[in-house]
This record gives sequence, C-alpha cells and structure tokens, in this order.
Amino acid sequence: MTQPRVMIYVQHLLGIGHIRRAALIAKAVAASGCDCVFVSGGLPQPGLDIGGARLEQLPPAFCRDERFELLDEAGNPIGDAWKAARRERLLALYERERPGALLIEQFPFGRRALRFELLPLLEAAGDSAPAPRVFSSIRDVLARQFEPEKSRWVLETIGKYFDGVLVHGDPGFIPFDASFPEASKIGGKLRYTGYVVEDAPPLDGMEPSGEVLVSTGGGTVGGPLMEAALQARALSSLASAPWRILVGHGYPEADFRALKAKAPAGVIVERARPDFRQLLAACRLSISMAGYNTTLEVLQAAVPCVLLPYAAGEEGEQYLRARLLADKGWITLLPPDSVTPEALARAADSALEQARSRPGGQLASLNLSGAAESARLLKEAALAAEG
Repeated sequence: MTQPRVMIYVQHLLGIGHIRRAALIAKAVAASGCDCVFVSGGLPQPGLDIGGARLEQLPPAFCRDERFELLDEAGNPIGDAWKAARRERLLALYERERPGALLIEQFPFGRRALRFELLPLLEAAGDSAPAPRVFSSIRDVLARQFEPEKSRWVLETIGKYFDGVLVHGDPGFIPFDASFPEASKIGGKLRYTGYVVEDAPPLDGMEPSGEVLVSTGGGTVGGPLMEAALQARALSSLASAPWRILVGHGYPEADFRALKAKAPAGVIVERARPDFRQLLAACRLSISMAGYNTTLEVLQAAVPCVLLPYAAGEEGEQYLRARLLADKGWITLLPPDSVTPEALARAADSALEQARSRPGGQLASLNLSGAAESARLLKEAALAAEG
C-alpha cells in the first residue's frame, strides 16, 4: 500500500515564523505515515527540521522591509522572466508529486504577491484527476483588517479552490473573526487545529541560570529592542544579573558586530543558538519580540516575560495577540512605540512583580495540538482523495 501524499507550500518573507510553523506541520505529517514534500519559496534556512519530509527549494524570494517588495536571492526586484521560471518550477513539482492533499500557507489571506504562481497551481490542482483536497494554513490572527473588496475576493477564492481553512489557534482564546469579521461565511470549511508549537524540551538536570534572555527571532526587525536592552540592564532591578542577547541569523553581520562592540560588561551578545528553548526554560526573565512561535515558546516555558509586538506598516497581528495575553495577566506588553531603555527596564521590573502574584499553568486552557491535528486532517484528506 502506497503512502498518502501531501504537499506543503510556504513562502516566508521578513522573518522565519511562517516556515518554522509549516516545518512543524510537515514533520508531524511525515511522522503520521505520509509521503510529504515541503516546498519552500523563501531564503534557505540551515538546520530547518522537517523530520521525514522532503525539502524542495524554489528560487528564493524575500522582502527587506515592511514595504514587501519581492526580491530575488541577490536582492534585486523580481521581474516577469523570474516569475515565469519559478511558476514553471512549482507546476513541474506538482505534476511530479501529484499529492492527495495540498496545504498552502497563508494564501489567500496573505501572499497575494505570489498569485502569479499560486493561482496556476490551484488551477492545476482543480484540473487533476483525481483532484487533491486543498487547504489554506493560517495562524490565529491575520496581520490586518481587510477592506470589503479584498474580503470578498478572499471568500470567492476559498469558495472556488479550497476544501478547508486550517486556523492554527484556539477559538476559546482568539476566535478567527476577531481579525477576519467575515469568518462565518467560510462555513464548514473553517477548522481550528490548536496552536502549533514543538513539544517542550527535556529539562532533566537543568539548573536556573538567573539570566535575562533577550531574543528577536530570525528576522531583521529586532534592532530597536536589542539597542534598548544594552542600556536597560543598568536601569532595572536586574542590573546585577547577566543579560544574554540572541541575534537572529537574518540580522546583517555588520550590525551584529556593531551591537556586540557596544555591549557593556554583564551583557552577552551572540547569534541565535539551537538550544534557545533550553536557555528560555532556565532564564529568570524573557524579553522578546511577539511573533507566533516565540510567544508560544515563552508561554510554554512559564517564565516571566516581556513581549514587544512588531507593528510597522500594517502588521497588527502580534499586537492583538500580545494585548489579549496582557489582559489575561500572562505577559507584560511593551508597546511598539515605547522601545526605550527606560521603558524596557520598567517593563522588566513589572514582569517580575507580576510573576510573583500570577498562578502558574497559564497554558492549561490552550489547545497546543496544532501540528498533530493538522497532520491528522491532511492524512485523512489525502487518503480520501487518493481513494
């Protein structure tokens, strides 16, 4: 008996949150007994763990900032010839794989700049015999509220091409209509999977480090937080504790070296490490950006934390999620317009004080089975499509 076949498409642009979440799903899909191909359109990510899935790298595209201009691997704006070549590569991959289930991350709620290849892919899927079951994969909160015209286009696209929309969240915490008011019109195609987060790492024999851990993910937007952290240590009640700043590998090397050269005594500046989650579990306080993956990992570690949402341009999903968490008393929110050493020091002290009065187990009410549930749904769909 052949394995059910699943294809996962993901395009990360600024940070690496999208590809990390998709990689966890791919790993779970492969572990469930499926033949899973993982198609990435972003810059290659060394060390990406997709388990038993197979990686297929498209010619990479990325964005340098929140203007979201698509650039090729050399940093040049992409043109029609580049688009045509990548589209043909993606369609050839689809024809070779002929999956029973196709998962497209973010589209049509986002990644509209990739319509040049995604709409032909969806047309090819619809013309296949047998046709695969097609799903959209999205996080719990969309980046921005849509204008009515765009909402109509999203709903029409779902109605025409998609069999399901997998929301990687928990409606008991944030229902999808909090950021997409038209969610009810998706009807029975809308499925909540729970949050996608890797299992907590083993902590046997680990001792508390007593340090403050500052992290900014794998993207390029954490500069203001790291600069503020260099001076915040001396202004906080944690002035005698070691502070460790982890700089993502997407942060320019020259800027990294400059940051490291400015670090005062007691502050360690280094590149992001593979043992981040162990460092997180052992730290006294976490200060981080508020992306989907990092937020869940910080909550899972159950350590006092300060979250800084990225809110440049129209990006608002991090702020909404962080504000709701702050309202529950689970985190301390540092507003995006308050990234100063003084404000960061106050937030750090507040997080420690809040932790003293906050009961533990804040994740007990959240559904964290998103990877396993997504894998179950995709395998079930692939088996049905393949007969």
